[in-house]
Amino acid sequence: MTNPAPPAAARVRRRPVFHALRVAAVEPLCADAAALTFDIPDRLAEEFAFRPGQCLTLRREFDGRDERRSYSICSPAGTPPRIGVRVVPGGLFSSWLVHGVRAGDTMEVMGPAGSFTPDLGGAGHRGRLGHHVLIAAGSGITPMLSIAASVLAADDTAHITVLYGNRHTGTVMFADELADLKDRYPARFQLAHVLSREPREAELLSGRLDADRLTALLDALVDVRGVDHWWLCGPHGMVRDARAILSGLGVPADSVHQELFHADDEPPAPPVPPGRPATERGDTTTDVPTSEVTVVLDGRATTFCAPRHRTVLDGAQETRPDLPFACKGGVCGTCRALVTQGRADMRRNYALEPAEVSAGYVLTCQTFAASGTLTVDFDS
Repeated sequence: MTNPAPPAAARVRRRPVFHALRVAAVEPLCADAAALTFDIPDRLAEEFAFRPGQCLTLRREFDGRDERRSYSICSPAGTPPRIGVRVVPGGLFSSWLVHGVRAGDTMEVMGPAGSFTPDLGGAGHRGRLGHHVLIAAGSGITPMLSIAASVLAADDTAHITVLYGNRHTGTVMFADELADLKDRYPARFQLAHVLSREPREAELLSGRLDADRLTALLDALVDVRGVDHWWLCGPHGMVRDARAILSGLGVPADSVHQELFHADDEPPAPPVPPGRPATERGDTTTDVPTSEVTVVLDGRATTFCAPRHRTVLDGAQETRPDLPFACKGGVCGTCRALVTQGRADMRRNYALEPAEVSAGYVLTCQTFAASGTLTVDFDS
């Protein structure tokens, strides 16, 4: 069984360019969520061709600040990109998208990115895509809808099981689209809605999608040994519990793939204050409060002096404002780069696969220099 994400070294890096795209449609999904479809001109068709499970980064200026957010694509591969957005309490960007944007509006959008995506070429058993289990909660269903529809259409022997948690019926995103998939592929698509604040006829489907309920659902609905790939998307606690359960069931780590929209309940390690001995964090170099950092993007190298208590991305943006970024929380993977010289300390990672980390890739928004000199390559 192979990892569906392309090897880190083989990924094609796109220049982080934003394009003005017209919003073709805005469709309400429930009271606090909507789906936005973008009109892609012919000249940008190749740049905006996406793999299921990828995301788009949007940019807008609020009160003079450059704000960016990444939203997963929910449409199947080969169709116009459509994103799902749920309002985050107090969220300036998400509230604007759900309640303020109208069809015909124009917004700045970066091309698709992300490795939370299956290999539609047939990486499962016997050259088939096999059985995929998708576990999601809330807006975590957004990339799952794209993955499910794309896998089912690509291989007429593939099977999809979706375990989807929400508070109540009125908060379910893409309810109609999920029902349509069930009608279209009745023998190959299995869907279980789990509601935490609304009783269901089956006790198994009533309650939070926590460790106990996940264990019971897998025992009742899934032949774990027959699953080729597992996809997890939702709050950090749910993803953490699911990974622990699957590990305990003997599921190989390389068949489990995760994506988080928020990781606020899991704070990163505190930064090293200026002047604190570097050896306290495992660095054997001389204690230097600053480092000479070089960033490479589009073949151009820029070197600057940065204090070690600032992230590489924050320090680099003062001289290279063109660097790619979105969430700055270690979740989206937009700021991924390869360490080619020196040592780096990455505090949080919810976007890179273990193989990428082993190869030397870091998320620069969560990475601090840990040696006198450091070079990171965004082109690799």
